[in-house]
Order: sequence, then structure tokens, then C-alpha cells
Amino acid sequence: MKKLIFALIAGSAVMTAAQAQTTTTPRGYVGAGLATVENEHRIPGATGVEDSSYKTSGKVFGGVDIDQRFGVEAGYTDFRTSRTNYAVNGINGTAETEGYGAYLAGKATMPINEKTGVYGKLGVAHTKHEMNANTPGISRKVSDNGVYAGVGVQHAINDNVSVIAEYERYGKKADFGARPDVITIGAKYAF
Repeated sequence: MKKLIFALIAGSAVMTAAQAQTTTTPRGYVGAGLATVENEHRIPGATGVEDSSYKTSGKVFGGVDIDQRFGVEAGYTDFRTSRTNYAVNGINGTAETEGYGAYLAGKATMPINEKTGVYGKLGVAHTKHEMNANTPGISRKVSDNGVYAGVGVQHAINDNVSVIAEYERYGKKADFGARPDVITIGAKYAF
């Protein structure tokens, strides 16, 4: 978590320096979306495990467009709780996985026309995965910092409201829980 806080502070410093060099007025924005992620259930030595399931959860994000092409964005995606049943040595059990992903990234946008643009994001991600099971020795927690990347498209409804669709990758794949690949559909409000 300390590394994520440091990354947020460093990103703010970079954003402030970039603002001093630009002649256009920066615009802040906030947004929310629906994020779909695949959860995997890997339990060593278990049988009857449901391999994976897709869950839709929430994402919140915000940032600053320094100009029409460059900006900085931070966000948080809840990976939701996913449940599975399994058996170990003939004893049935239940496990739940949950987690989240947070990121800070630079954002580059290429306009297609007046209202639509495609963008790419690159930065740092912090992810946390937790599995709780009613069989001893199966519960575990994993936390990781890694590379965050995303690509997407945005379309302006008016001067302040835009809709987005994007694919994101939160670091590397964990042994259990949410996969790092997330598809998000949402909206953002610029102020």
C-alpha cells in the first residue's frame, strides 16, 4: 500500500509539472463503470472444483486531462466475491475468493473526430486477492504491485459527459481469484 501511495504522490508531481508547461486549461473528471472479470478457483488436491466464473462489479476512477492528448488517471475496481464448491479426501468444502485492483496511469488519447477518441493507459497497479475456505490449509492471501495497461474508446455525449469502453490489465495473473484482464463499460463527467 505504501508503494501505491508513493505512486499517487509521484503521479501528482508529474501532473503538476506538465500543467506548468501546457497552454490549455486542464480538466478534471470522475467516472464509474461496470467491470467484468473472470474468477478462477484453483485448489491443490481438490476435486469437483468449478473452474471459473464471470462476475460484473463496479469501478470508480478519476483524473486530469492536461490537454486533448495527455492526462493522468487513477482508479479502483472491485473484483467481487466468487464462490466455489470442492472436495478434498472425500470431504466437501466451500471457498470464496475476493479482491480488488487499484492503479495510477498516464493516459494518451488520439482523437478520431470531434466527439470520439481512442486512448491507451500505462502505469502501476496494486492488486489483492484473498481465498477463504472451510478446509484447513486452503485459505490464503496474495498482494502484488505490477504493470497496469489499458486501451479504450470514449465518445462525448456533450461537453461534460462521455461514455467509455475499455480493456485493462492489472499486473500479472495470481494463482487464484480474479484474472488480471478486465473489460469495463462506463461514463465519466468532466468539470
